[in-house]
Amino acid sequence: MPYPESFIGPMRAELTSLGVQELRTQEAVDAAVRQPGTLMVVINSMCGCAAGKARPGVALALKHEVKPDVVATVFAGGDIEATERVRSYCTGYPPSSPAVALLRNGEILYMLERRQIENQDANAIARQLTEAFDRFCGAPVSPSA
Repeated sequence: MPYPESFIGPMRAELTSLGVQELRTQEAVDAAVRQPGTLMVVINSMCGCAAGKARPGVALALKHEVKPDVVATVFAGGDIEATERVRSYCTGYPPSSPAVALLRNGEILYMLERRQIENQDANAIARQLTEAFDRFCGAPVSPSA
């Protein structure tokens, strides 16, 4: 059973206030996956490592010059079907939340799993994500272009 929206709403807002797109249905996930470029999906959750590490790490990483083309989130425990759909694209990785996946054309490029999040601070998580952005999200656009 999903958590009440009144309970998880503030946790959603930590990412949506940064411009992260919420994917609340299977159809929304599939539509995001079909968009051109690189998609980052944050599998958000209500645990302490999401609050103190993952969400702040994502916020720091999104300040990086190179970013995914599309940045989205699902909330495990709230967006049950959407979360399951995201996980269906993350083949080879067990279900985990929080987690961050980078995809292109429906293929998983990079996965930051809970086990990699829970033992690090937000700065270390941001570093890992920005290294993945640099590797998978292409060169930054120059200001004169």
